[in-house]
Amino acid sequence: MKVVAAFPILFFLPVFAYADGPKPCEALKSEIAKKLDANGAKGYTLKIVAKDKEADGKMVGTCDGGTKKIVYSKAAAPAPKKP
Repeated sequence: MKVVAAFPILFFLPVFAYADGPKPCEALKSEIAKKLDANGAKGYTLKIVAKDKEADGKMVGTCDGGTKKIVYSKAAAPAPKKP
């Protein structure tokens, strides 16, 4: 009986999770930046690129219904000063 009662919940859960629709890229990029800043990350860039384009860095999220991706790349360390 418990299985029968759980079926409607499990069936409709994905519908409610997707009800917000695809996340806009700028909103997701902002969320990722906040998390990185909270973890103390410095000297990074986040770029929004088309899903099928190559980009230097690590993909950290997809947005606009999976048509674009957000790529994280660490900025190069500044060259040491010569005495």
